[in-house]
Amino acid sequence: MRYLAPSSPPVLILLIALIGCQPPADRAGQADRSGSATDDGKRLQIAMIPKGTTHIFWRSVHFGALQAAEELGADIQWRGPQKESDRDEQLNVIQGFINKRVDGICLAPLDADALARPVKEAGRGGIPVVIFDSGLNAEPDSFASYVATDNYRGGQLAAESMAAELGGEGDVVMLRYNQGSESTHQREEGFLEAIAAYPGINVISSDQYAGTTTESAMDKAQQVLNRYGDQIDGIFAVCEPNAEGVLRALEDRKLAGKVVFVGFDSSDAMAEALRAGKMSAIVLQDPVQMGYLSIQAIVKAIRGEPVDAFLDTGVYVATQENIDSDQIQKLLNPEKT
Repeated sequence: MRYLAPSSPPVLILLIALIGCQPPADRAGQADRSGSATDDGKRLQIAMIPKGTTHIFWRSVHFGALQAAEELGADIQWRGPQKESDRDEQLNVIQGFINKRVDGICLAPLDADALARPVKEAGRGGIPVVIFDSGLNAEPDSFASYVATDNYRGGQLAAESMAAELGGEGDVVMLRYNQGSESTHQREEGFLEAIAAYPGINVISSDQYAGTTTESAMDKAQQVLNRYGDQIDGIFAVCEPNAEGVLRALEDRKLAGKVVFVGFDSSDAMAEALRAGKMSAIVLQDPVQMGYLSIQAIVKAIRGEPVDAFLDTGVYVATQENIDSDQIQKLLNPEKT
């Protein structure tokens, strides 16, 4: 109890008493929901920029992000280019969010080099950034965390699945995705490194880019099939649009189920193809978990809390043998917006 001299005036005594009743001010204005409001009591505004907005994968990432945002009392501003080849549009989107002074940014860079500059600019402006899905060629301190699948390991798993189906012998094709995409580049390199361990398997084509749409992938697959014909024993396609395009080309030529086909990512068509024996295996990510952990990480970064430099969201292989397991069903049919 504070001692007051007898000479203290009544007004001063009242003022001291009132001050003593005030709550601590160190969290004043902040929301009760995990402390995720800004100092003026407003909900955190987090920009989330996918590579594109067309493919099912991104809708599942969005679903996971919304789950985390609801728990943490934050708002998601979701915007990305329609086409995953539109580098300039993604640059415009991130620059717009920097100008708006959002509280934080989650970015899946469609070009590992081109997006480095605006990420650094955001950091200099006091806006933390979390990179998700695909890496960025920038100094580690340019962003708070990287949330992604171990894509190199995913490529290795694809190669191991391919080799097992072929019995260690055959001629195979790998179709690349799009130049500048770090995530798929890692899958491609992981596949080539692992398949090289099988001397009976020959990679007859690995330099063709199938592009960012199902249609472009189907066209490229047709070209490769025209060139190599019956020589092809196996094909690896490194992402959802590429795999769907290859699947259509194989079905068109009545080769589905005859050529060993390993894909990456999930879709209804691919799940049906796996069950029907038209695909041999599908390497799966967890997009819902990716979105969820990205928002968790950016909120921690905004609040100045420590964040792991890399958050691994897991990688799995679906086959006809395990397709009905709970885990694989959840990954083949992820929730989405």
